[in-house]
Amino acid sequence: MRLTEILREDIVKINLDATNKWEAIQELVDLLISAHEIRLTDRNEIIEAVFARERSLSTGLEHGIAVPHAVANCVEDVICALGTSKEGIPFESRDGKSAKLIILLLIPQGAFQRHVRTLAGIARLGSNPELREQLFKAMTPDDVIDVLVKSDSLGVD
Repeated sequence: MRLTEILREDIVKINLDATNKWEAIQELVDLLISAHEIRLTDRNEIIEAVFARERSLSTGLEHGIAVPHAVANCVEDVICALGTSKEGIPFESRDGKSAKLIILLLIPQGAFQRHVRTLAGIARLGSNPELREQLFKAMTPDDVIDVLVKSDSLGVD
């Protein structure tokens, strides 16, 4: 599943206020609530699921990307929110770099195949230096969507 299939401008936040990964996760969950992607009553369950996953193994990848994610019984389809941070947020990544691009994924129970394909697509996207830089420098949510749509049209994951 490509990010362009599940991401919209209203679930992209440029310049997260968060200074640590726990705040970033909460901020992205709150963005999903404000966009009516998840219910406020499910907030604590979702945050606890993502926090538990993060405590078991950090989701900080390399090259300034983090993908906090979890299986959540209260979602029916893969849900995503994306945030950027100019300064970067420490995510205990493999290469020690702070995350400038944070992609929160919520996966419904039993959607393992879509989950793996989506994570693989994000990893490939992150391995493209030019695409990464364009996403890091995006000034608006619309810019982020434009970069992702262009990468889709060029066949870049």
